Order: sequence, then C-alpha cells, then structure tokens
Amino acid sequence: MGQPPLPAETAYWRRDEDRQWVVNDLFTRSAGYYDRACGIMSFGSGQRYRRDALERSGLRPGMQVLDVGTGTGLLAREIAGITGSAASVVGLDPSEAMMAAGRARTGIRLVQGVGESLPFACGQFDFLTMGYALRHVPDLDQAFDEYRRVLKPGGRLLLLEITRPASAFGNAAAKMYFGGAVPLMTRLWTGSQSATDLMRFYWHTIERCVPPDVVLASLRRVGLALPARNVVYGIFSEYTAVRSA
Repeated sequence: MGQPPLPAETAYWRRDEDRQWVVNDLFTRSAGYYDRACGIMSFGSGQRYRRDALERSGLRPGMQVLDVGTGTGLLAREIAGITGSAASVVGLDPSEAMMAAGRARTGIRLVQGVGESLPFACGQFDFLTMGYALRHVPDLDQAFDEYRRVLKPGGRLLLLEITRPASAFGNAAAKMYFGGAVPLMTRLWTGSQSATDLMRFYWHTIERCVPPDVVLASLRRVGLALPARNVVYGIFSEYTAVRSA
C-alpha cells in the first residue's frame, strides 16, 4: 500500500477491503438523484465551473480524453463540449447505475472499472480527468501511476476536488454548509434518503482526506511532471500534472 487518501477505518467501513463496495453502494442507491443533488450543492453553478477548470488546465478541441470516476457524466459533458465530439471521450466508473443514469445525456463510450486498474493501453490519451472522486481510490500512488501509464507523452492530468479551507473560520463554514445544509436541502428537494446519505458521506470524506501537499507528493512520486494545485474560492482544488515527453 502506498498512500491511501482516507483512513483505513472510518464510520463507513472497519476494514479497508470493504471500502469499495461501501462506496459503490452509496452511489448506486442515489444514482437517480445525483445530478439534482449536485445542482443543489452548487446552486446550479457547477457545470460552468467544470468547464472553466477544463479550459484553464489546457483541454482543447480534438484531444482524446479519459474521465475517471465519470459517474453520471457531469464533467464528461463539458469535456465533449470543448473537444468537439463525444467520440473523443471515454468515461470509466465502478457503478453501472451511475453511468446508466447519465448515459442518454453524454453519448460517450462508458466502461465499468476502477482508476487503480485501468483497462486501457499505454499512451492512449491526451488528457485524463477525475472530478471529485480522488477521495474514493484506495491508493493515490497506484491510481496516479495508472494515470501516468495511459497518458501519451506530454499528456495532461486534471483532478478536481473539494478540500478543507486553510483557515479555521473557512473550515467551520464549509462544515456547516457541506456537512449540514447540503444534506438537509438534498433531503427536502429530492425526498431521497439515499441521496441525503451520499451528501453526508461527501463531506465526511472531504474532512478526512489527506492534505493537498500529500496529493502533490504522490503525483511527483509516480513520475508525473510539474504537479501543481490551483485553488478557487478557497475550497476548490485543481490538481494538474504532465506526463514527461
């Protein structure tokens, strides 16, 4: 084991080997409500932010892109809009229910699988993305090494995450919003206990995730070049790196 992003034991699992099925179950049960819950959390601004982050990180028309942890395809939709074709995007996710919930809206090729064991050839993609799923891999080093492997020389990596604010006040405000207000609004506006549970899990994993410097160190350790973190609004982390030519 290299560098897990979360503790081996949490309120959701007592053994690390149970982590994947617990995560899959949470997402599978809430798949039909996921897009609505994300819209509630971001007040409808999430898609614009995703597109801006992709453009900032260098995504351009014609690139071949792998979206790891694609879920219902929220990020993949913006990727296809920038690259100019859904055929240029492959989405990978462990939950068939999540992919099924977004299949009609993306038109991209979908593959069931996990980030730490990618079913793709070496050097296949110009760009690799992962939106808000970094916390769910079992081992950062293992996942990042796979991402490096499937990127072409010069290929770029973008990892979007929500991270705890640096200040005590910011962290308290984030906990109040993501840990309290978002689950409550999700429950009221979707009526789904499963979606509410997922939003609670969302903040719990953000709160317990390793700090950004650990993520950057892992990117360097697997041989990715120019690892960097851009912070937006004090809470959105955009991790980028490049596979050396």
